[in-house]
Amino acid sequence: MTARDRPFLLGLTGSIGMGKSTTAEMFRAAGVPVWDADAAVHRIYRPGGPGAAALAPLVPGAVTPDGGVERGALRGALAEDPGLLGLIEERIHPLVAEDRADFLARAAAPLVVCDIPLLFETGADTWLDAVLVVTAPPEVQRARVMARPGMTAAEFDRFLARQMPDARKRARADYLIDTSLGLDHARAEVHSLIARLSGSRHA
Repeated sequence: MTARDRPFLLGLTGSIGMGKSTTAEMFRAAGVPVWDADAAVHRIYRPGGPGAAALAPLVPGAVTPDGGVERGALRGALAEDPGLLGLIEERIHPLVAEDRADFLARAAAPLVVCDIPLLFETGADTWLDAVLVVTAPPEVQRARVMARPGMTAAEFDRFLARQMPDARKRARADYLIDTSLGLDHARAEVHSLIARLSGSRHA
């Protein structure tokens, strides 16, 4: 498959509380295939998936009797030994890449969205054609996140510490959607992008 034959790959990302998942659903509702990196990890970790075999040598306590991976136990192991993270990523990232390749091979569309929370942090921008960052003012972001059940200020700060600052993401983005301007604005921006990018691969 040549570059002109394959879909245009648009990365979608944004920090916690910025509206990334809602924006991804807008693309789906418009008929655009969306590959979800978090959903791919869930598939890999479910019983019968390849995650258990990959992680058993590193974190045997996280492997369930039915051949799945218990994410709570995995988080506990990482809390005790943060150095495990890099080793786990070495084993899981290739499986995520396989899941994505399978999805793209089945996606008969001119445009595909790849929903990746840690897009820039994992270097995904090197293989994507363009990146859309969803954003909102800090006070809107904080209010959204703190409204989630069980969320604490400390946990919110931990999320932010893991993610590239919003300002840096915006500086590296090809496209931006400010979700604080309302759902109708975001939906119109999504439809405008679909119209613009769907024909770009074959232009």
